[in-house]
Amino acid sequence: MVKAHLKLLTPRTVNRTVTPTRRPNSELRTREYLTEAEVSRLMKAAQNNRWGHRDSTMILVAFRHGLRVSELVDLRWDQVDFQTATLHVRRVKQGTPATHPIIGDELRAFRRLQREQEPKSPFVFTSERGSPFSAAGFARLVERAGTGAKLGFKAHPHMLRHATGYALANKGHDTRALQAYLGHKNIQHTVRYTELAPTRFRDFWR
Repeated sequence: MVKAHLKLLTPRTVNRTVTPTRRPNSELRTREYLTEAEVSRLMKAAQNNRWGHRDSTMILVAFRHGLRVSELVDLRWDQVDFQTATLHVRRVKQGTPATHPIIGDELRAFRRLQREQEPKSPFVFTSERGSPFSAAGFARLVERAGTGAKLGFKAHPHMLRHATGYALANKGHDTRALQAYLGHKNIQHTVRYTELAPTRFRDFWR
């Protein structure tokens, strides 16, 4: 009988005792929103892209209407009313829909985008192949624009929605109106913007 020449070996791999986790946002950034000035820098940086008008318009629309990335990429031309200069906002996460005004610069940006869009699509924001712009694509767009704008931290799309809340709270808009504008079901999600608004303390030293 021939014996097999087998040798027991000690495994070289070491099982992890703790699964590595993603670092919390608080360690990556000092805040989760952008200022209006930073949004402007982001738009300016995006204008240098090959499809600069589309890219900067996406950032503008996301900021003006506090859109989540899924709401932005799903935006359709039938939601844009050029006659009344209004945008019919559909919310996800059981948010409350609303009709927002569209002011001059944004209206002009929409008109140009619709005029230049090829091939034509029911979606407002499309790729060069004509398919709807993806959420991942917009995330990459914002991150690259943030680098180009030299923000000093990694920008992501949801920072634009938070920027809307803080900008409107800083302008003195009341919490209920802000809640309706952002489509929050729970007002507690809106209160965080008014709590940090510096206008709360405007008259403290007067």
